[in-house]
Amino acid sequence: MQTNLATNRAPSPRAAFWREYGWAYVFILTPVLLFLIFTLYPVISALIMSFQHYSIMETTWIGLDNYERLVSDDVFWKSMRNTVIFTVGTVPVNIVITFALAFFIFQMKNSAQTFFKATLYLPTVASGVTISIVWLAIFDPTDAGLLNRFLGWFGLDSVIWLGQSSSALFSLMLMNWLGSHGAGIILYLAAMGGIPKSLYEAADIDHASGWTKFTKITWPLLKPTTLYLLVTGVITSFQVFISVYLMTQGGPNFATTTIAYLIYETAFKFYDFGLASAQSFVLAALIIIVSVIQFKYFSSDVEY
Repeated sequence: MQTNLATNRAPSPRAAFWREYGWAYVFILTPVLLFLIFTLYPVISALIMSFQHYSIMETTWIGLDNYERLVSDDVFWKSMRNTVIFTVGTVPVNIVITFALAFFIFQMKNSAQTFFKATLYLPTVASGVTISIVWLAIFDPTDAGLLNRFLGWFGLDSVIWLGQSSSALFSLMLMNWLGSHGAGIILYLAAMGGIPKSLYEAADIDHASGWTKFTKITWPLLKPTTLYLLVTGVITSFQVFISVYLMTQGGPNFATTTIAYLIYETAFKFYDFGLASAQSFVLAALIIIVSVIQFKYFSSDVEY
């Protein structure tokens, strides 16, 4: 009798919980461990390193000295200035170009939309190294360069695009303007396709103009997509590195040195890992502050 009662006894709540959800936690454990090992641990290590004189030969705790060095470092402030100019000069222009292309493509038939979406998205598949090499040929300072050859058709002199302080940063911005807009176009087209047609039909009944429909229907309902592209664009621009590394190496005269490239040089050229860690956290703090400001001031009138 006692044996039958023990057999029919209900399992404990803890045993029932693990029986039902145990495998779920096992599967979740793998990405959590990967995050802890390859993301959280390096970040904490870098934070500690930023308070140290950390080199190949020795490690010494120096407190806030690395951050104090940044304040008095002219190259650091120049890299900050270059990064901000690059971001302010590229992100708004890219959003306008992306939106304009998406708006015109949306007016086309489905077959034409498919063709242009595939064509414009294709450059995003190519690596940044490949794109930079192509643009190196375009910016060739001789008459063989595609851009200089284009200027020659109008009787203009050749320009040393990447070899002059006055034009080097602009050249990188030009490359970014004419670069890949495919991902943003796909997002805008998807958002445009999700706008209810009944809104436009109601506007037609009220004899609304095309501009009125755009400002009162299309643009307000695309603000979440625009905010997303704005935030991700700013984050990407603050971390620009590949084009600088392959095309200018931060020159001439630090004209194209960005924060990301300065961090690379500090760590892997001068082997001052403590100072590079401090620069990294300043960059991270800057990105967080700018992102919070964008969400605070640009998401207040976003319709979700």
